[in-house]
Amino acid sequence: MDNSTDVDEDVLHFIIQNMTCPAFDFSTINGAVFITIFIISVISNVLLLCILFTFEKHNLFTYIFIINLACSDLIFAASVPFFAVYHIHHWIFGDFLCKFIIWVHFSGLYSSIFVLTAMTVDRFCTVVLNNWPNNTQRKKRYTIGACVVAWLSSIGPSLYDASNMEVSDDYYCEAAFSDELGYYFQIALLILIPIAIIIFCNCAIIYTILRAAHRTRHKALSIVFCIVVAYIICWGPYNIVLLIQSKTCEELQRMNIVYNICRMLAYSHCWINPLLCMLTQKLRNHLLYIFCMRET
Repeated sequence: MDNSTDVDEDVLHFIIQNMTCPAFDFSTINGAVFITIFIISVISNVLLLCILFTFEKHNLFTYIFIINLACSDLIFAASVPFFAVYHIHHWIFGDFLCKFIIWVHFSGLYSSIFVLTAMTVDRFCTVVLNNWPNNTQRKKRYTIGACVVAWLSSIGPSLYDASNMEVSDDYYCEAAFSDELGYYFQIALLILIPIAIIIFCNCAIIYTILRAAHRTRHKALSIVFCIVVAYIICWGPYNIVLLIQSKTCEELQRMNIVYNICRMLAYSHCWINPLLCMLTQKLRNHLLYIFCMRET
């Protein structure tokens, strides 16, 4: 959830090597895990989109946030194979793809958190504000507008990240210069503020449901809540690790292991989302129908 990704690992290995501090080599493991994440993500997200456009084509507006989230995950997943090759070998794709893949990577990442924030605010308006706005057409315009804003808001920061990348020594795709102020500004704007909005909205939703005289089952809320929790579980540890500073060889060795494990978990969010979405009874029935048709 930040603009460091693979650059952090390069810096970590550089420090360890210069301290003659041997570190466990995650290159092959990272490559294999990233390829697996890519395959599962593409299959699960494409399957989710196929189910929605096949069985819910007359009701697509209901799933507009899910559709946008699946597109974000697919865009993010599209960058993962390049990082797999980068870890197994080195950056062999040239300067243009170095910038372009970073742009794709962060476009998918930023758009997903903005769409997730919009989903949560939409549920907040439905439950806490009692289906505001009441006008159906106006609600459609607001929802579509929220999705457009989510995508447009992800373009600028991701372009900034991409413009800062370059290929050095024909080996690394890394940041050309360190912009600490810009980094912390992005963390606040792209991570902390959306997470704060998500937490506030979910707390208000839970409070409203618990104090209601007649509690209604909100199945859609359960899915949104699960997606939010999964996102925080996946990306939270990774971002916490990036804030930890290690000085001794022993600490750096441990940090190398923890960092790589947390990053694998973080990248896994792009296939966890569609699986959570398909847990709803309706989409699960559509999925079972597809498999039953194939068997017959």
